[in-house]
Parts: sequence; C-alpha cells; structure tokens
Amino acid sequence: MIASILSGIVANPWAPTILRYGAIAVAMVLFLLSIRRTGERAGRIAERLEITEKTNETQRRMLEAAARRPLDRDDLVDRLRNGGF
Repeated sequence: MIASILSGIVANPWAPTILRYGAIAVAMVLFLLSIRRTGERAGRIAERLEITEKTNETQRRMLEAAARRPLDRDDLVDRLRNGGF
C-alpha cells in the first residue's frame, strides 16, 4: 500500500520540484520558529536583568542609608537638635 503510493509520487514528473519547494518551505518555517524562540528567550533574560538591576539599586540605597544612620543616642539627639535628620 505505502509502496504503491510512494511509487506513484515518484513517477510524477513534478515530484522533484514539489519536494524541493516543500523542503525549502519546511526549512523556512523551522528557521522562523527558531528566531521566535530566541527572541522570547532574549526577552526573558532582559526582564531578569532589569529586575536584578532594580534589586541591586534598592539594596545599594538601603546600605547608603544604613551608613548615614546615627551611631548612638547622643548622635541621634545632636542630629535632631541641629535639624539635620
């Protein structure tokens, strides 16, 4: 059954041309799907990088604020009296 179908396809004079264009079409579809997948992956990586940068910026600001904090109660009182808090 399958052999008769294949022999009928091969006997057609247009078979090599149809197979060639079919192979080209399949290759183009696979290439476009690959490009799409690569773009999605790049988008996820860019989003992850952006989130990491925001997190690092927040942590840096927290560390800077901690470095400027009063060391003890006397320092806190002096800051409050001077209005520099």
